[in-house]
Amino acid sequence: MRLKSSTISLCRKILYESLTTDAMVRFVRLVEPEYDLHERSGIPVNIPITNQMAAERIVTDILADDRFIDFVEVLVKIDAEGHMGRSYPIKGLGQIVKILAQDGFVLDRSTGQFFENTNERASPDWGRLHEGDERQTSILRLDVVDNSALVQRNRPECVDAAFAALRAIVTRAVVGRFGRVWSWEGDGALAAFMFGRKERSAVLAGMEILNELFFFNRARNPLDSPLRVRIAAHSGLVRYSDSLMELLKNDAVKDAIQMEASATPADTFSASSNLFLSIDRTVQDRFGPDIHSPVGDIRHYAVNLEKA
Repeated sequence: MRLKSSTISLCRKILYESLTTDAMVRFVRLVEPEYDLHERSGIPVNIPITNQMAAERIVTDILADDRFIDFVEVLVKIDAEGHMGRSYPIKGLGQIVKILAQDGFVLDRSTGQFFENTNERASPDWGRLHEGDERQTSILRLDVVDNSALVQRNRPECVDAAFAALRAIVTRAVVGRFGRVWSWEGDGALAAFMFGRKERSAVLAGMEILNELFFFNRARNPLDSPLRVRIAAHSGLVRYSDSLMELLKNDAVKDAIQMEASATPADTFSASSNLFLSIDRTVQDRFGPDIHSPVGDIRHYAVNLEKA
């Protein structure tokens, strides 16, 4: 990302006034494990590097590597919690947080992560991922049941209105939980959650979509029959790419698509067992029992499964 020269100077000042050279390198390695200050600066290992020299080199490098936000997240966590039993108060860090907010990134205090301000934008890469980045990700797949029949039986304007409403429902449920809709096909969507409480977000988004669609079908649906969907969510390691074709090669994405196609009835949301580790009991109880599927144990949610 691009920062003003005054902000870059502020970053350097914050580092060299708050941390030793050794501490700076230790914390940069939480973002870039192979980081070598001597190698990056060209200074021989037998020559000491001052705090100011280290701060200047490190800020230059993290900006060049486009890891500035990741590094600030590390500093926010260390400032709040310390590191390995020792406190590291970082003076002036709040100013950097404010500057990032002005640039459209909001700090979520509950997770300690920065997210794009979705009132301004919602980029597929969250404004911070790079080609090839690997992250644990929760994938949400949605498909419209009997889409071709709906199109054939209804007027085009009614079909367009119904699908516009569905897209709005999905976008609210996903983006409102720091997720991103990666693709819209003619009859379905692929969404992802990479930050924050991603497993919980995927589960709640899937439930919300079904609930909202339940009321849409009874009050606002312009079609001659209910708009029905299948939704599936799964979690796994995903290598990010700007190319949808590359994203589709990830096993976690393939598994979510397979779950939706082969193990999810109409008007149902399927969630794989690995999503429930961080889900509270109240939400888990809304789902049916474990069911075996080609991609492992899953549990189903449908509006008529809800308990009074």
